[in-house]
Amino acid sequence: MMPERFQKLRDMETFTDGLMQRIFSFQEKSHPAWDENQPFTRRMANLSLHNLIFSNPDRDPKQFGPTIAHYYPLREENRALVHYIRHVAEDAVVLDLHARNGFIGTLLAHEGANVIGLRDPAEKPNQIANFYDPAVYQLREGTLADVDFPVDVVLSAWMPMAKNFTPDILKLKPKMIIYIYTEHTNEYSGERQTGTADAFDNLPANYRIVDEWSIARPENLMQGAWPDLSANLEEDRVVRIYADESITEVPRYEIDKPVQPYDWEAELEMALLAMEAKQELRSRGIEV
Repeated sequence: MMPERFQKLRDMETFTDGLMQRIFSFQEKSHPAWDENQPFTRRMANLSLHNLIFSNPDRDPKQFGPTIAHYYPLREENRALVHYIRHVAEDAVVLDLHARNGFIGTLLAHEGANVIGLRDPAEKPNQIANFYDPAVYQLREGTLADVDFPVDVVLSAWMPMAKNFTPDILKLKPKMIIYIYTEHTNEYSGERQTGTADAFDNLPANYRIVDEWSIARPENLMQGAWPDLSANLEEDRVVRIYADESITEVPRYEIDKPVQPYDWEAELEMALLAMEAKQELRSRGIEV
């Protein structure tokens, strides 16, 4: 008898049909994500996890960064980030330092944060160049040297490879710094995929870590459930939050009540369930 936690897998065939349609729609560029004239909520609806792990097949990596983003965000962790941001100030200004197309920062803004994105013109643009909601998110072109407004929180999500922005971040004297990064190294160059070895550690003594967690992306996450899809490397994504000593009380985030996850999280759940179910069968000596 199938354990209760695997009951959703009974609908795998129907789910798979919908998944393949979403992937095909995106690859053919008929998905609203490609249309900058559509509202953000429509553009992000029905996005496949596949499109947040892999770029579109027609992307030229010499010309473009990832199609949408460097990683797939989870709604509950964005709610956690906003929880911490709200303990800095009533309407804390968040600088989305590596804004790129604005997708990551907009998701944070939709949870209630006041976010201003900073897009470095020297960085390769995402294949979808603009993917943000102007109703809740400001996008500005420039570098840290161009920041001419008070900043309460700096969000450094996926610092560019082999660069350390932390010294320049500290010049802004933010009350909170949020890093989202990976320690994964490039298999060819040996360089870290994000930042440098010392970019996220050894901050001045007035900053302390108030929370941190990691999100594991298993090897062959999608392919394990759907063999026709591409393989992926294992990767851990780290979130680390520093607060200045002036922020004396920062209670840990606790889930208040369940919220509707992002659409791509349904595929994440099914993929992880399928992986777990196969491991369960193999433990019983059943080949799958």
